[in-house]
Amino acid sequence: MSDQINHECGLALIRLLKPLDFYKKKYGSSTYGLNKLYLMLEKQHNRGQDGAGFASVKLDVKPGNRFMHRERSASQNPIQEIFKNSNTRITAHKDKNPKWTMDSLKKNTAHVSELFLGHVRYGTFGQNSVEAVHPFLRQNNWMHRNLIVAGNFNMTNNKELFNDLVNLGQHPKEMSDTVTVMERIGHFLDDAVAKIYRKVKKEGVSKIEASSIIGEQLDLIKILKKASKDWDGGFVIGGLVGHGDAFVIRDPAGIRPAYYYKDDEVLVVASERPVIKTVFNTPEDSIKVLGPGNGLVIKKSGKLIVKNIIKPVEKKSCSFERIYFSRGSDIKIYNERKKLGRLVFPQILNAVNNDLKNTVFSYIPNTAEVSFFGLVHEAQDYMNEIAEKKIIDEGKNISREKLKKLLSYRPRIEKVAIKDAKLRTFITDDSSRDELVKHVYDVTYGSIKKTDNLVIIDDSIVRGTTLQKSIIKMLDRLSPKNIIIVSSAPQIRYPDCYGIDMARMGDLIAFRAAIQLIKDSKQESIIEKVYKKCLVENKKEVEKIKNVVKEIYDPFNDEQISLQISSMLKEKDIKAGVQVIYQSIDNLHIACPDDLGDWYFSGNYPTPGGNKVVNQAFINYFEGSNKRAY
Repeated sequence: MSDQINHECGLALIRLLKPLDFYKKKYGSSTYGLNKLYLMLEKQHNRGQDGAGFASVKLDVKPGNRFMHRERSASQNPIQEIFKNSNTRITAHKDKNPKWTMDSLKKNTAHVSELFLGHVRYGTFGQNSVEAVHPFLRQNNWMHRNLIVAGNFNMTNNKELFNDLVNLGQHPKEMSDTVTVMERIGHFLDDAVAKIYRKVKKEGVSKIEASSIIGEQLDLIKILKKASKDWDGGFVIGGLVGHGDAFVIRDPAGIRPAYYYKDDEVLVVASERPVIKTVFNTPEDSIKVLGPGNGLVIKKSGKLIVKNIIKPVEKKSCSFERIYFSRGSDIKIYNERKKLGRLVFPQILNAVNNDLKNTVFSYIPNTAEVSFFGLVHEAQDYMNEIAEKKIIDEGKNISREKLKKLLSYRPRIEKVAIKDAKLRTFITDDSSRDELVKHVYDVTYGSIKKTDNLVIIDDSIVRGTTLQKSIIKMLDRLSPKNIIIVSSAPQIRYPDCYGIDMARMGDLIAFRAAIQLIKDSKQESIIEKVYKKCLVENKKEVEKIKNVVKEIYDPFNDEQISLQISSMLKEKDIKAGVQVIYQSIDNLHIACPDDLGDWYFSGNYPTPGGNKVVNQAFINYFEGSNKRAY
């Protein structure tokens, strides 16, 4: 993705199922769990680089000793910082106590623990302070009422959930959806603890004895079922309870991803499958998907419980995970991205008028490399078919020279653009941004002829800013005949509200193109008509709200919008022809048949709250407001 888009988050949960001495003896490490958590977060750094945090819970700690610890950072290298802080303390204890044991290390240092919850994040809406970094902590002097929460999620109805807490008599410290979710779970956790205590008290159990009984009888599945009753959003939320239980819950449409693995030593959960496979060197088929609407609970005893909590709806897993967000080392995602490149080839062939002899293929940025492979392989197959047909037509009379020429017929590939990664960190001043952004990429001079079509594939095109201000200007310096920008994803027409920082309509180049087409065709009344419909729709009960912003696109087909985008991206000083090609939604579904969440392309939101958000985003656009739509 050439445009920088903040998105998603990464979650990692580890429960060590053996005593800490076991890992010291078998692996020679006194910090086995901590080391594995570090690797899990590093392997998910693609999911968040603005902040990182983790928390741990020690099991069977005597009163008077801390049993929960947390590290968070929003520095430039947050993952390294939080683990450096922890390891420094552990090393210091070992240096001062040459005869240290695992028991002394656990008692006296943070994060020598059996239970861990880690998180990496991108900040959205300017919330990049350390206070916004997960995990969040809810403390209480009762061990069972301590709660640690982290997640990959956004709730579309956070305001309503917040008001529910206020009506319960609570006074939440802020209105973020993380705090709201944590306090909602905490409310039902408190209630469950109190009910169990009252029950065992009637049975004559002492207060001290009641503590262990509460831990055994606490039903997190039931608590999460009550807490999540009105949640509307995409979410994978993980939590630790002070006495040693842990949980993960996934949204009923399966929007956000979650995978888990268990053997006799560990039980782990992560946002991506390859993370577990790599860190724990485990067979891929032993890693399971946490089903939509399901909850995973790990009791303090180590018992695993997986049950449905929220009734599943039609599965709409985020297709952006497959196109861009998730690591391409997942073989399924790798093959899907290659297929996206293959499927868009016919459109490219049409755009270059079948002139592959004078066409050069390349890609920007590096994350588009896999779809580029698919594109080039499809081009090669096409050229092989042509060569094969000519060889057959010539038969035995074909000359060696002609045969050699036909067999050498292959796509022209060049590395035409190189990103200057260091330069981008200095682009902060809006007044000079346009000038600086021109130089984010550099080109390989002399690699293109003036008669060439230059085809560049990208994962997706969101705002088009980097294309317009940097990439196309740089590519034009190579003096190609035409520059053809190919998106392996369809046109992004609608905002996201489930974890991707695409919340404002005016930021989306496809939306701006549709608005311009409306104005050029003198149909401006459509814009105001849609605005008024949005106001009416959003006064309805949320389940009845429809996405009326679709009407903005109704007068035009995909090709018309793509042509308008092409026109918008070509500034006056660009000499080459500029054309933008997008993947079709149908082809996206062919490439990614198990992940059909496409609301940012189609406007078909998987939850009722999504329709409300898109209408509100249009209202904000029409009224000139930059406020959040949810």
